[in-house]
Amino acid sequence: MSAATFAPTAPAAASRTATFDAVIVGLGYVGLPLAQEACRAGMRVGGFDVSDRVVDGLLAGRSHVDDLSDADVRAMADAGFTPATDVTLLADAATIVIAVPTPLATTGLPDLGPVRAAVRTVAENLRPGTLVILESTTHPGTTEEIVAPMLEEFSGLRAGRDFALAFSPERVDPGNGRFGIRNTPKVVGGLDQTSTERAVAFYSRFVERVVPVRSTREAETAKLLENTYRQVNIALVNELGRAFHDLGIDVWDVIDAAATKPFGFQAFRPGVGVGGHCIPIDPMYLAHHVREQLGRPLRIVELAQEINNSQPAYVVARVSELLAAQRRDLAGAHVHLLGVAYKPNIADDRETPAAPLARLLLDAGAHVTWHDPLVAGWDVDGALRVSDDEQAVAVATADVVVLVQDHDAYDVDALAQAAPAFLDTRGVATTPLAHRL
Repeated sequence: MSAATFAPTAPAAASRTATFDAVIVGLGYVGLPLAQEACRAGMRVGGFDVSDRVVDGLLAGRSHVDDLSDADVRAMADAGFTPATDVTLLADAATIVIAVPTPLATTGLPDLGPVRAAVRTVAENLRPGTLVILESTTHPGTTEEIVAPMLEEFSGLRAGRDFALAFSPERVDPGNGRFGIRNTPKVVGGLDQTSTERAVAFYSRFVERVVPVRSTREAETAKLLENTYRQVNIALVNELGRAFHDLGIDVWDVIDAAATKPFGFQAFRPGVGVGGHCIPIDPMYLAHHVREQLGRPLRIVELAQEINNSQPAYVVARVSELLAAQRRDLAGAHVHLLGVAYKPNIADDRETPAAPLARLLLDAGAHVTWHDPLVAGWDVDGALRVSDDEQAVAVATADVVVLVQDHDAYDVDALAQAAPAFLDTRGVATTPLAHRL
């Protein structure tokens, strides 16, 4: 299908009266903040999620995402926000926004299962005049080649004639106190001009700047470029960090010095790897699409993924160095990990590089404990959680303590001074007792 195929014979405008200005499908880290901002703008907002736990929690005034407090959820309810697991909610929406996860399958290839399931649910409840927007990160062509045909097949309606369709990539950054839904520019690409115009008008009600692009494909690819840029540059400093360590050069001082240049340089810093819902995943959607469509690799993207995926093994090697200085082997040693979330000051551990790090340590025979002031549970078998009360003892008795994530709750220098050996993978310790990655 091409965008030209959908040139409407009549505008796909909202001609009916709807109960909700918008219904958000998927009330997670993307959908719930989006619903909040729409509520703040005075819009009538509904939310659909397949999880009874999520919906029941919201109805009880409980938030399940870091960026919204329980008070925020209660304020949304006061503004009329209606979360539900009832699919008929969708039939009463002027605009439906799909914001469901798009993970990688166990094969490492894109998994569009959640998107397909959400699209079918939307299609079966779609009414003429509705605007449908996909926000889930995906490969180029998904909106045009997968979403549009599915919506047509299961609704009996025609995209561009009976309903409008657009793509707008989510740009949510959990834990970012400076940029949120309202002040982060919103990229929008429609299946046709009318769809683009309607999507721009929708987001302009609660986003300060909306940026229209040529089509859904450009909008889909813009998100992939943003995070591929980050993946590649993180891989660069990770590889340089390894080389600089062997050369006796402090990579953190080098980066800080280079960052004083007011143009032409952006600082990226090494770590255990990359994590979260975007950086480890989005570049692989792009690389897979290019291989599938063009029969050739995106070499720099695939190399960056390889480097970042190997970073936990490098951290294990650095732990082994510290143990060797104590005349200890990794097998039987006690390694304590600090911070297992994928970024500072949030409880989100999706795709955290702390997981492969812990598994490699366990596979080598180490006794692994972990502490995180925000993460209550973690699914790495064999790694034992240390409570806040037990933390001081674990730090003092472990053979090596590894700072994986620098939450504000951690006094890193004090922890480094209390530990027999301390590996700082974030470059934040100032005490000479800490060994920096």
